[in-house]
Amino acid sequence: MLEGDEGAVTVEAALALTSIIVVTAGIVAGMASLVASLLAVDTAGAAARAYAVGVDYAPPRGTVEVTESAGLVTATARIPSPLGEMTSTAVCLVEGRNRAR
Repeated sequence: MLEGDEGAVTVEAALALTSIIVVTAGIVAGMASLVASLLAVDTAGAAARAYAVGVDYAPPRGTVEVTESAGLVTATARIPSPLGEMTSTAVCLVEGRNRAR
């Protein structure tokens, strides 16, 4: 063994383990953000459809902003995620009984 080589394996193992943990955390955060993005799309669509037929809608996560103009309902859903807020918008035609608003 060379002099001053003691502990080199320990340092290399610590660096490798740290790298694995950082990469794994990035993958998990990316997957969670993908799920949040899909949830935003689903939530926006459900909110637009619900409002178009005159039904209240409460999202499971995040917030929904609904506007109505020219017989169209526009719902914008915002869902928090580890990599930022995921946003999606859906538009739905208002049903006949709600047009007089």
